[in-house]
Amino acid sequence: MPAKLSVNLNAIAMLRNRRDLPWPDMIGIGRLALAAGAHGLTVHPRPDERHTRYSDLPAIRALIDDEFPRAEFNVEGYPSEDFLALVEKNQPEQVTLVPDDPAQATSDHGWNFAADAAFLTPIVRRLKKGGFRVSLFSDADPAGMAAARDTGADRIELYTGPYGSFHSDSAKAANELERLGKTADAAIAAGLDVNAGHDLTVKNLPDLARRIPALAEVSIGHGLTADALEYGMAGTVRRFLGACGW
Repeated sequence: MPAKLSVNLNAIAMLRNRRDLPWPDMIGIGRLALAAGAHGLTVHPRPDERHTRYSDLPAIRALIDDEFPRAEFNVEGYPSEDFLALVEKNQPEQVTLVPDDPAQATSDHGWNFAADAAFLTPIVRRLKKGGFRVSLFSDADPAGMAAARDTGADRIELYTGPYGSFHSDSAKAANELERLGKTADAAIAAGLDVNAGHDLTVKNLPDLARRIPALAEVSIGHGLTADALEYGMAGTVRRFLGACGW
């Protein structure tokens, strides 16, 4: 089965927040994405609420529950106590833990699973006890997959930023793709499912999907939102679904 597509709404929320007006309507855009075939919605609420606000989460949860009950809600973030309380309140299907500093503009690295094991393991246990699927943001590093599994997580999310950054250098992109592929191979061998996200586009998704045929999910925000300016949200979702192999 091709990778499922989760649409990250952060860029929509950031545009809304520029004027502190109720448009673009984050929930309305999410509805368009799901109606066009997206399998879920993703948000990454940061402490300064510069894009997704904490108050957005109940509305997204209600949209999925009321109109698209087969879709999934994925909430990403650094596992502070405030973040953990937020996900426990809003009950996403998946929680993706990311080692972000609050001041970072965007996620730019994965966990050091060996060094961070003592920190992550009780958090993963708490989330799993609450019924959440847990995914851990990961660099392209096959050696870390056994330690990732030992935290108790269900999945990793491959950080594909370096792969996306080589959009004008096919040789470097191919090299990074193989690093991602080997990491996915090691994760699957360790019993983990594999997600991916960051700077994925209609152009670079097909190669990723071919190299990692067991890819479970991709979450895409910036590139998808940029394309929506040209193709509209519904048309863009269909383009990205095609790039995934649907």
